[in-house]
Amino acid sequence: MDMKQAMCEKHTVRKYTDEAIPKDIVSLLNERVRWNNEHYGLSIKLITNNNTAIPRVIQLILAKGVNNFFIMAGPKGADEFCGYCGADLMLYAQTLGLNTWWVGGTFNRKGVQKKSEGATPVGIIAVGFGQTQGVPHKSKKASDVSAYEGDAPDWFKNGVEAALLAPTALAKQAFSIRGKGNKVSISCDNGIFTGVDTGLVKYHFELGAGKGNFEWK
Repeated sequence: MDMKQAMCEKHTVRKYTDEAIPKDIVSLLNERVRWNNEHYGLSIKLITNNNTAIPRVIQLILAKGVNNFFIMAGPKGADEFCGYCGADLMLYAQTLGLNTWWVGGTFNRKGVQKKSEGATPVGIIAVGFGQTQGVPHKSKKASDVSAYEGDAPDWFKNGVEAALLAPTALAKQAFSIRGKGNKVSISCDNGIFTGVDTGLVKYHFELGAGKGNFEWK
């Protein structure tokens, strides 16, 4: 499975089996974490065999078996980079046969902050073997979130369709993508989740459109 296929097959999964992630896959995930940290100045960490990321009440109602997670953290103001790199990690995990869940609001902030060693956590990503593969989220139409000046090229259309596959806080898809020539801009307004959502959507758009076909403005 490549990253584009993973993008199409990845869905939010909140309930996991007790199967441990094999050591060789943990090593691959840590290598990906190191790459993202080095290139974007972040402090992402993979925590395994630890069930403290999700409050007990949430585990009883919404989630189960969250024993492995990425802490998405960096310096203050790095929300967009955390979202961008989070998208990369989620899709990469999918190519390795794992499932994921971006958790932006219902994680154990105090406990995660302690593990962040001074960095600012903006969320966690649960990762593991899902009890199911999840289901597609409800989605807006491409015309609801995008506009192109003139006839939209295929790369722009593909990018928008990919952006609609990105997870966003509360599934609001509160973003707008505009294109003219090879220039593309994105705006997002989702409150405290704006930065993270922007990063998540940007990564998906780039994967769908192809980085060589356009420039962000």
